[in-house]
Amino acid sequence: MTTQDKSVRTLAVDIGGSGIKVMILDEEGQPIAERARVETPEPAKPEPVLAAIASLVAQQGEFDRVSVGFPGVVSNGITKTAVNLDPDWVGFDFGNTLSDRLGKPVRVVNDADMQGMGAISGHGVELVITLGTGFGSALFVDGKLVPNLEAGHHPFRKGETYEQQLGRAALDAVGQKRWNRRLEKAIATLQNLFNYDCLYIGGGNTKKITMELPPNVKVVPNVNGLLGGIVLWKD
Repeated sequence: MTTQDKSVRTLAVDIGGSGIKVMILDEEGQPIAERARVETPEPAKPEPVLAAIASLVAQQGEFDRVSVGFPGVVSNGITKTAVNLDPDWVGFDFGNTLSDRLGKPVRVVNDADMQGMGAISGHGVELVITLGTGFGSALFVDGKLVPNLEAGHHPFRKGETYEQQLGRAALDAVGQKRWNRRLEKAIATLQNLFNYDCLYIGGGNTKKITMELPPNVKVVPNVNGLLGGIVLWKD
């Protein structure tokens, strides 16, 4: 058996409004297997999502622990909000339920938090936003997470939140050009609000960005939402 075979393997799970992705990472946080994906069940209640994760896991090989990025507020493995999934998630003990299902220790955080963990440098004020079904956000100061930011549900403009103005439904409704103008305004507003040193933008809709981004704004690959899973176990 090689040294790599003996290393601790982490199953990273990224739950989104449209897709559920999994990938196994080695101790350094590097992918061991190809990413696997299924569509998020409709309705996205806990049991169908758990079943979807289990079906993906069956294709992945052996692992020792699990990191999950969840689209909502998470506290001690319990999901507090789930705007883009189903109300049944509110108050659901996701961490322990998934741990019982898979027979492995599980840690759960907000999906934007996990994406940020895979993207940030660990220096200064770093803000992460994710553009997908919804609008995720995470704030880090010198590499330390400020928990439960949920900026997507804060007022942005014209009486609507960032998520209402920049989520997938808004993109579909107003088109790419107007959506990019809104994004430009959001970036300026967030800069004034947080005075961040760097803003990282992830999520599936980054491919719709056509505007020129400021020098301290970077688009990061969507796979960071999985690669950040290794950081959850660095106590």
